[in-house]
Amino acid sequence: MYMGESNRWEIQPSSLLTKWSKSVDPSMPWPSYPRPQFKRQDWLNLNGLWEYSISNFNTETMPTSEGYILVPYPVESALSGVKRKLEPKNLLWYRRKFTLPSKWHDKRIILHFEAVDWETTVYINDHLVGVHRGGYTPFSFDITLYLSKNMESENTIIIKVFDPTEKGHQPSGKQWLKPAIVFYTSISGIWQTVWLEPVPYYAIEKIEITPDIDTDQLLLLFTASFHPKDPGDEYISNDKLKSSFELEITVFDKEKSILSIRQPFQKAIILKLPPLKRWTPENPILYGLKIKLLQQNTVFDCIESYFAMRSFSLESDSQGRMRFHLNHKPYFMMGVLDQGYWPDGLYTAPTEDALRYDLEIIKKCGYNMVRKHIKIEPSLWYYYCDQMGLIVWQDMPNGGGKGVITRQFLLHILHLNPKDDRNYWFSGYGKPEHRKNFRQELHEMIDHLYNVPSIAVWVLFNEAWGQFDTVSLTEWLKKRDPSRLIDAASGWFDKKVGHFVSVHNYNDKFQMPSTFNYRGVVLSEIGGYTLPIINHEWNPKKKFGYKRIKSRNELEQAYFNLINNILLPAVKQGLSGVVYTQITDVEIEYNGLMTYDRSVLKIVPEKFKKWHEFLLNLE
Repeated sequence: MYMGESNRWEIQPSSLLTKWSKSVDPSMPWPSYPRPQFKRQDWLNLNGLWEYSISNFNTETMPTSEGYILVPYPVESALSGVKRKLEPKNLLWYRRKFTLPSKWHDKRIILHFEAVDWETTVYINDHLVGVHRGGYTPFSFDITLYLSKNMESENTIIIKVFDPTEKGHQPSGKQWLKPAIVFYTSISGIWQTVWLEPVPYYAIEKIEITPDIDTDQLLLLFTASFHPKDPGDEYISNDKLKSSFELEITVFDKEKSILSIRQPFQKAIILKLPPLKRWTPENPILYGLKIKLLQQNTVFDCIESYFAMRSFSLESDSQGRMRFHLNHKPYFMMGVLDQGYWPDGLYTAPTEDALRYDLEIIKKCGYNMVRKHIKIEPSLWYYYCDQMGLIVWQDMPNGGGKGVITRQFLLHILHLNPKDDRNYWFSGYGKPEHRKNFRQELHEMIDHLYNVPSIAVWVLFNEAWGQFDTVSLTEWLKKRDPSRLIDAASGWFDKKVGHFVSVHNYNDKFQMPSTFNYRGVVLSEIGGYTLPIINHEWNPKKKFGYKRIKSRNELEQAYFNLINNILLPAVKQGLSGVVYTQITDVEIEYNGLMTYDRSVLKIVPEKFKKWHEFLLNLE
């Protein structure tokens, strides 16, 4: 056991640990700036040891501390130092103190949470600051008015978390309180970085970045405002800033400035760019942005970001078939399913190096795409995909409660495809407030990840879990983000909307749909070859997979046959993409290309890369 911070924390016993567990620094886990596309210079990382307690649901104030929890690891994980299940009848409490740097005295202080599952109530110095519902996206609170007036004094944060997991109806992904089959250990509480940021009273609040390779332009949408220092002062929004403020925007190729403009503040600015290289997985070129908010020559705010010039579209190929196009050229997406689970940190990778490692293995195997399955990752994960050149299919986490899985599966095996814009109870969203919450969390996901260059496809529903209002939600999503494609129903209940006919096929045979004249075809799940490795099993007594394989040689042969017998003919007939299940084992699922602890690669990456290159080079 690793002991740290005056023996206040230790990794709890676990059937598996990754090699990165030993590298976890309890004084500052996850030390990097958490928001690469909206970066300011000053910030304070609040990760580390917090006091914690677990109480019954009706408790109104934080009880006596039961010890320490390591943030940002979920309370159920070994790396949290706690490893306790949070039941729906309980509340999880956190507390820590902090002191602000003296140079922040004339700034607004924003408290950021990158992700907390699920309902979060925040108190500063015993004052209620706010409540957020949603387990996957960042949120923040302006805590300036609640801080101690003396900059040298300590301030106290208390956080209360309620998480019903599948007993509720909110998006909860593959979490179950009692894991089984393809559902895994539930997580609760803080599971991404918590941090403080000093923000000017005149500030840029948000930037939306849209590249247009057809015109060599970059559309920037700004939200900026003046936040009053005192409650009685006037709040000033975008429109009133136009009269006296300017924006200075500089575009960089590495360290070299290639464009710089300065003009009066506007909500929308179109940059006419010189011809820039297009982003592809083979050549993932990123360009830097620096944006300043000025009044005369005084700089009030400065943001650093980045972008890529690329386009994703569905277009006809030379045979008249609708196919995925990257930068207006047919491009076959060879991808792998990534659940984002870890044996020691569950939803949270033990270190940033560990988070990057999975993506490095995916690239080493010759994949050009990754499907982020029913989870949203930290912003650093998407930054790595942008840098390394991996197209991302981003799933919306499913919800609707546990019972919906059984109901929808029965309909699936009976080959029924019911209407989903009525009888909402069947999808687990019988109450209007539950449907409203799903839409809110979907909106937050799109807003949060909109600027990520590597995201090409939004996956709205997976295998009908909590599937409702597919047509109207797809239409909303198309209007909200016309720059990307939509897999409206990955597997099972196709409603003939979105950009793809999306098939899950764990058989050894596949026939392309005969008619798909207005949509492309993707095999959004395939493979699932199961090979447990002794001494690297989460639970040796329980094993799940789609097809049992006896040896590594047999696994390689099965994968080669998959390429040769299924994918090769389908690609020649216009298949747009494929997602192999999956990159790692997860708990009792043993169908990964490497073990759950990431210690053993079951395959030779160089062989896979060679096979993949053959497919990708088909005309």
